Amino acid sequence: MFKGLLSDARSIAAKDPAAKSTLEVFLLYPGFHALIYHRIAHWFFKRKLFFLARATSQFSRFITSIEIHPGAKIGRGLFMDHGMGIVIGETAEIGDNCTIYHGVTLGGTGKEKGKRHPTIGNNVLIGAGANLLGPITVGDNAMIGAGSIVLSNVDADTTVTGTKARAVKQAGRKLAPSVELDHIHVADPFSQELCKLQVRMERMEEMLRRARPDDALEDADTIAKMNKCGGKGNETV
Repeated sequence: MFKGLLSDARSIAAKDPAAKSTLEVFLLYPGFHALIYHRIAHWFFKRKLFFLARATSQFSRFITSIEIHPGAKIGRGLFMDHGMGIVIGETAEIGDNCTIYHGVTLGGTGKEKGKRHPTIGNNVLIGAGANLLGPITVGDNAMIGAGSIVLSNVDADTTVTGTKARAVKQAGRKLAPSVELDHIHVADPFSQELCKLQVRMERMEEMLRRARPDDALEDADTIAKMNKCGGKGNETV
């Protein structure tokens, strides 16, 4: 277990530019401390010592503000950056070398039994405040944008973002796995939908002009002005 934790600490130190040394990670990083407690709690859980498992995870939650159910399966090299408010459910599974930012929830959607939490592949990055709910699968090297709500499967090598998460990038080039996610220069799904509505309105206005060229012209011009999308970058749908 110690060798595995040492490997985890070195992985975190390599990922985090703020880390000065592996020793700093060992002593001062709550995300790493939560991993230590989870390894212990999971060991108890697998041996059906459920009370000890829960007691250990609850103590970890009190110390680190990170809540990981002892039944969750976590691979090597998980980096919980800042960590505050992370919640990981009982049947969640996380692969190797993943990065999870603060406020992330890997949760369920109800009181169903069995597998009810997400399965996360290797080299996945999950941005701050994202919610991944239900027995969904996130493929290797995927990136989940900050604040996204993910309720369905995410393919490997895919970036999703938005309150109703949609894919915005996929396998066009090799993504840097689990290291960085550009939270700014990604498509805004809401803006894209507005622009689609703008195009439809313009087509309808043109049809109205052709059908009633005299008395409809003034009304169509007024509607066009009221529904124009502003800002650059909205011309292409």
